[in-house]
Amino acid sequence: MLPARVLAGAPLALVILSLSGCSFFWSCTDATAERGEAGVRVQIENTYGQPLGVTAEVVDWHLEPHPQVPSEGDQVNFHYRFDGADGTSGPAVDACAVDKKRVALGCQTIYSSVARHQPDGARTDEDWLDVEHPEQVAGVLFIPNEQSYDRRTCDQDFKDGGGPHPPEPAGMGDQL
Repeated sequence: MLPARVLAGAPLALVILSLSGCSFFWSCTDATAERGEAGVRVQIENTYGQPLGVTAEVVDWHLEPHPQVPSEGDQVNFHYRFDGADGTSGPAVDACAVDKKRVALGCQTIYSSVARHQPDGARTDEDWLDVEHPEQVAGVLFIPNEQSYDRRTCDQDFKDGGGPHPPEPAGMGDQL
């Protein structure tokens, strides 16, 4: 039988453990969303795969020297449009220049909040993709996964982290 002092202190120890985040019932799990189907026009989806009500579209693209570094030769200049995006906290998607087989030649994240507001409510802008072999570019695609918010992981913060995360950002060589 345990001494009365040990039994009396047990509830206090459990309260301290619970308040410190070390509860026996606490569990932290991370999940990574599947990368969505890339396209010229995509419905942006959250980490659960549900549409956000925002569309991102590559309006056009072409090769030309970047005006700030013309000596580097042709790069990919593309114009884009977000419909349904909030100007202050709107979503972001990865944009990738791809070859004929839809292999990424260069990618970057595009934020709807930096695009210019248009009278029809859309947000539009242009950007540049730096690719090593611009002559191989066959198009520019958006990946529909929302990339603007990525919560802390369990490794970073066991108590408050965890949950669904967007897929890793697309990069050169990824098959889209």
